[in-house]
Amino acid sequence: MTTEKLNLRTFDGGVVDIDLSLLETIPHKGRLRPGDPGYDDATLIWNGLIDKEPALVLRPENSDEVAFAVNLAREHRLLLSIKGGGHNISGLALVDGGMTLDMSLMRDIRVDPDQRLVHVGAGCLLGDVDRATQEHGLATTLGFVSETGVAGLTLGGGFGYLSRQFGFTVDDLVEVEIVTADGQIRPANREVEPDLFWAIRGGGGNYGVVTGFTYRLHDIGPDIVAGLIAWPATDHAEDVLAIYQEMTTTVPRELTLVCTTRLAPPAPFIPEVWHGKPIVAIVACHTGDPRQAEEDLAPLKAFGKPVADLIMPKTYVGQQSMLDATQPKGANYYWKTEFLPEVNDDFVAAFLANAEGIESPMSQMMMFHIAGAVNEHAEDDGAVGNRDAAFVAGAAGAWPGTDPEGEAYQHWVRSSWERIRPFSTGGNYINFQTTDDDVSRIESSYRGNYERLRRVKADYDPDNVFRVNRNLEPA
Repeated sequence: MTTEKLNLRTFDGGVVDIDLSLLETIPHKGRLRPGDPGYDDATLIWNGLIDKEPALVLRPENSDEVAFAVNLAREHRLLLSIKGGGHNISGLALVDGGMTLDMSLMRDIRVDPDQRLVHVGAGCLLGDVDRATQEHGLATTLGFVSETGVAGLTLGGGFGYLSRQFGFTVDDLVEVEIVTADGQIRPANREVEPDLFWAIRGGGGNYGVVTGFTYRLHDIGPDIVAGLIAWPATDHAEDVLAIYQEMTTTVPRELTLVCTTRLAPPAPFIPEVWHGKPIVAIVACHTGDPRQAEEDLAPLKAFGKPVADLIMPKTYVGQQSMLDATQPKGANYYWKTEFLPEVNDDFVAAFLANAEGIESPMSQMMMFHIAGAVNEHAEDDGAVGNRDAAFVAGAAGAWPGTDPEGEAYQHWVRSSWERIRPFSTGGNYINFQTTDDDVSRIESSYRGNYERLRRVKADYDPDNVFRVNRNLEPA
């Protein structure tokens, strides 16, 4: 009797035959190959620029099954990728010819309102967590798009509307359960495996497969004042940027402001006459007292004649999903960003010059205000570092999958990035790096924490089993 075999790529450049009988620890529905029902859904990721086909997808339902998969990968030296939400711009959730762990079946969430904690499975999306915690009027610091995976966001550091009040996402992280390269299931927190816990707070998927996250919760919502307000860029861009500069130096931490310049999308809330024309917009999120929000937002509400004004009372969950439609799954994405210590007049000039070159109807120049609690932690409080950052800014290229002008749009991103690099702190956000960013970009994203990360990598993954990521080679 012959056993069916599966050819899988190894991380040392070879190919190995794996007996399918070895996979029986994983239920049959959790083992997918190209052509199997469910395979296409399991390998669908956000960035349409990425085209990879894993030879095998395993969909574990618990930590023991994850440990089995990690042991299999280590013993056979398999190329292994981990897919949480599949929202990373580099497309690192998938690996050609290798094995992908799709964590999407591990989506349990348990909210403990008394302890103000939430326990989250590694396959959860941000929207899953927000909806569960908002039932109790609580939230943790997550990102801006509800379809983003919790795991990837967190392991890269994470930031969002609540970062000015509470820091990076990893500053709210209390504990993880992680399967390391030796197949062991370990808890990690500030007291247990402290070096490992330090490293995973920003070091990405380099240290194992995190199967569960525990986050600190805060009183937020459910009702807030938030939304988007936009003006014609041709007439008002400089004035709006001046207001933005002033407000980001004075407003309380309960208010986060995101500035963007782009061509107006064909959205129902924007008059048709403006579709495709340059606009400058500010996304505001105020989680404080509504009366204080009215006062703090008055400079925006009073300025000019907006193309659209959607700043109003709304739910926090609604705000967290507001930008989803601007980031559709399957479009092509190419970004370059930097951390900034401030937004000064010279940077604004560069920002606006870049905006004038936007041709894709989906591309934009953007900057997120994050100054506040982020800056109050020690530089080595988590590998994310970059505690001198006040803004995240950059060029976000995006275009439909069928648009033939992709290279031109990427050129705009690269040239725009070169204009703003002189204003950087020297650091950049690891989760926004693309496939053509080399190891020097990885090193600059961690700055003074880079070598320590490599030493911890040597302790927990000396053979670099977890290498399909923004990789940190063992020291």
